Amino acid sequence: MADGTLKVGTITNSAGSGNITIGSGVTLLSSVPAFEASLSSEQTVSDASNTKAQCNIENFDTDGAYDNSTNYRFTPQVAGKYYVYGSVAANATSNYLQHSKSLIYKNGSTVKESRLYNSDGHHMANTVPVVAIVDMNGSTDYLELYGFADNTAGSPVFQATHTYFGAYRIGA
Repeated sequence: MADGTLKVGTITNSAGSGNITIGSGVTLLSSVPAFEASLSSEQTVSDASNTKAQCNIENFDTDGAYDNSTNYRFTPQVAGKYYVYGSVAANATSNYLQHSKSLIYKNGSTVKESRLYNSDGHHMANTVPVVAIVDMNGSTDYLELYGFADNTAGSPVFQATHTYFGAYRIGA
């Protein structure tokens, strides 16, 4: 263990079985809380407007920290840095997309966004992924996924098949 790394196959107490106690000052790495959610069906949105993706299907939610029915937001009760990811799949339905984007919001404000411009004007659908590492206070901070679709006419939709939102804790 000269370099600070300990690798073992089995840990037992002095009696050869039972529980062991981890002393204070030891950090245990864990990727929870964590969640991932997606859309159950297409979501009609206003043209050229940032709109919250209402990801209402929980693929998993380790700590019950994602609200999949009212606010569509992740409010972890554990402070730390979180790897946050999402993707909004915008579809112009019967016209063409000019511009689309995915945005990660923290406490109601944009912290990261990804955009896609269609210079030729002949795309009906785009999938735009976005990722960020975000510090969370573990009591009141929350995260949301927003999308944007600017099409030539009509009301665009967020497609259920490729719109998703997730996060997991990566450390203190």
